[in-house]
Amino acid sequence: MLAKRIIPCLDVKDGMTVKGVNFVNLRIAGDPVELGAEYSRQGADELVFLDITASHEGRKTFTEMVTKVAATLNIPFTVGGGINELSDVERLLNAGADKISVNSAALRHPELIDEIASNFGSQVCVVAIDARFDGSEWICYLNGGRIPTEQKLFDWAKEAEQRGAGEILFTSMNHDGIKTGYANDALAVLADTLGIPVIASGGAGKMEHFRDAFVVGKADAALAASVFHFNEIPIKDLKDYLRQQGVEVRL
Repeated sequence: MLAKRIIPCLDVKDGMTVKGVNFVNLRIAGDPVELGAEYSRQGADELVFLDITASHEGRKTFTEMVTKVAATLNIPFTVGGGINELSDVERLLNAGADKISVNSAALRHPELIDEIASNFGSQVCVVAIDARFDGSEWICYLNGGRIPTEQKLFDWAKEAEQRGAGEILFTSMNHDGIKTGYANDALAVLADTLGIPVIASGGAGKMEHFRDAFVVGKADAALAASVFHFNEIPIKDLKDYLRQQGVEVRL
């Protein structure tokens, strides 16, 4: 059985790490390069850096910061935000990123997934999906959760896999930042219907939530932000707890 991964996520705005609730009310959490290095020392398996206003503001992602991160890290990291074409992917991989996360651009132009996979390999392509449950179904959103689309979560995730995505990073907008646990029912459906790894995002507030994402939600990895940024859950303590609960993790 593959070890489950713990992935701190650093949302970056104006060069600083920020964190909000339900995608709004942002507060500053620190320098992303320093935070990334600290998480690597603490035992994080991977990191995700998201330029959270790049798509909304129509900007290119933060190449210079990626170069600095790559110089300080010895674990894989994914970069997302404002990636719209193959040249963006190439630039960020050349700067040192291991994987690229696409969200809004992939929804608008699904063939971008095919292009990334065929040019750089599926292992490079993470398709991030921000979705909100409207009472009857999960609706996918664009531009950092600002614009609803016609796409439904499970259909879009399957299409992304068929086009060559190597992983799905699913964030529940309903659960984001409120620390009541992940969207485990939806995660389990994704895990049962997809043949690629699923990363859980949105809702971590205590150690039990990570366990439930792995055991109930069948996720391959769990991503979180504020519980790590504000030192509410030390990564080593989390991994010790998960192992005691019978969840395979890298210590």
